[in-house]
Amino acid sequence: MFQGDVQTSRGVSERGFVLQVEDRTVPGVLWQPEGAAGTRPLVLLGHGGSGHKREDYILALARRLVRHQGFSVAAIDGPMHGDRRADGGLDRDRVWEERQSRRGSVDQTDAMVADWRAALGWLQDELGAGPVGYWGLSMGTVYGLPFVAAEPRVEAAVLGLMGVAAAPVEDVYRERMRARFGHDAPRISIPVLFLVQWHDELVPRDDAINLFGLLGSERKAMHVNVGRHAAVPAIEYDASERFFEELLAPAPVGA
Repeated sequence: MFQGDVQTSRGVSERGFVLQVEDRTVPGVLWQPEGAAGTRPLVLLGHGGSGHKREDYILALARRLVRHQGFSVAAIDGPMHGDRRADGGLDRDRVWEERQSRRGSVDQTDAMVADWRAALGWLQDELGAGPVGYWGLSMGTVYGLPFVAAEPRVEAAVLGLMGVAAAPVEDVYRERMRARFGHDAPRISIPVLFLVQWHDELVPRDDAINLFGLLGSERKAMHVNVGRHAAVPAIEYDASERFFEELLAPAPVGA
């Protein structure tokens, strides 16, 4: 259900929501054009590891999609992130350390897929069932790729900053991801834009290229930029917006 008052700035309205999915409380936020009414495209944003649903780049991308395209945009906090934590998840180092310490023993992928599907269903009940896109890099791909593979309502996706080893590895977390992506990536048939950072210190470029190769989409493109993991250039946010503009139906005219 929605929580709190609507906050509006420069034509963009923002409102929080909280859903109960099984035994999990799922906090989210919705951005829309001020005074929006009627069905319009919806883009779901998945944040990266140690971040949260209102991370600076999430906010910036949400607002530009609302202002430039008239889309609705929504994000939810990932497991052990943001408002799923008692401390709000604002200490990035602490969130990162806790996530790293548990990643080999706890697989939360299925739960996060269920949370995204529940959020999408609730949002469409509230807003109408328009075209849907998904955008998520790094951890946003760890959970987003399986979600996109499982969810036929998603029509286009931007993924990346993630990869998969071509051969079995000893690391429990990487091997689990290799198996999961090996199953899910070939099931994806929608258009995909895939982003890679050539000097990524967290994801070997060969692993990223291998994951791109596993995607079953007939239409897929890989954009490669120099720089480290978090140094995605502004041009790729421009490219993401153009990608969704082309593939999702235009927003309806009028309020």
